[in-house]
Amino acid sequence: MSPDELLSQLKAGKVQPVYLFLGPDAWKRDECRRALLEKALPEEDREQGYVRHDLDEVDFNEAIDDACSFSLFAANRLIWITGAEGALPKGDATEPPAALVRYAGNPTPGVTLVLQSGRYDFGADDKTKIERIRKYFAPVKAVVEFPHPTPMEARVLAQRLAKQRGLVIANDALELLVEATGANASRISNEIDKLRLLTSDANVEHVRKLVPDAREATIFNLVAALGRRDRKTSLEILDTLVRDGEYLPLALNFLATQFRFAITAREARLSNANAVQAHFSKQGVPMWRARAEQIHQTAAAFQVSQMRAAVRWIFEADRGLRDVRPDDRTVMEQFILRLTQGARV
Repeated sequence: MSPDELLSQLKAGKVQPVYLFLGPDAWKRDECRRALLEKALPEEDREQGYVRHDLDEVDFNEAIDDACSFSLFAANRLIWITGAEGALPKGDATEPPAALVRYAGNPTPGVTLVLQSGRYDFGADDKTKIERIRKYFAPVKAVVEFPHPTPMEARVLAQRLAKQRGLVIANDALELLVEATGANASRISNEIDKLRLLTSDANVEHVRKLVPDAREATIFNLVAALGRRDRKTSLEILDTLVRDGEYLPLALNFLATQFRFAITAREARLSNANAVQAHFSKQGVPMWRARAEQIHQTAAAFQVSQMRAAVRWIFEADRGLRDVRPDDRTVMEQFILRLTQGARV
């Protein structure tokens, strides 16, 4: 079911004993969590009855055992298990865990159990992983899907949130905000709150000042450094992204978009930023002046064959980031080293 369908059920007073929350969108998931908390737990039970388990720290069977038990301090409980994908065994995961099968067949009265798996999205790259998780947790019949919003959905959300907060935002500023946040709903909400503190009538310059520069400035600096084959600066910029807590798959998505636009600019023989802006605007792609300048500079720094190779390597790096891996930084460092191969450090 969709988050909106779950919210409608909760509004009607229908609470299922076990849920699987599947997908990465934290904005809608938090909205559903608040609604579920309100419906599943009376106010007097919320302090003692809301329990969170992280499968990076607790064994899955231990978390299920907790859901099976009765509390001395709360008549009703909401047990929230995060990192549910961590319960899957290596290799064959077609058979669901016995503890979950038993619990789903006879859930504890007064207990609502939520299994949250937010690592993977529903796109082609993660489809197999999503289906594997869904099959492993098949005893859970109430599955709520939380995909990342599309750019159009994120744009509509941004417009709605801006209106709610009394913020007028220009169309080009809105497009920049959506792209700068990677269409991430939680980040859009945070940035709109910050914009409203600064002004009631936001333009591109306001967005450029307030939105964290890891998406537009720092990522573009990384593209520029890669274009110069400047391995040292590229690795230093990566360090900045990691320290700022940037979600690296979104950073890669920005890089991929930048290279694709630059490939189009080279193949269309667009000789300057004005031509880039006019070409993409004619195609219906929102394009502000600063972005057009960035695309023109990227197109000038790489050959088309190099940019096509970079897009392939970005895909491989993105797949590595979303897989079970030791460290995101290692995956990104390997990508940078590959793209700057033969360069002087």
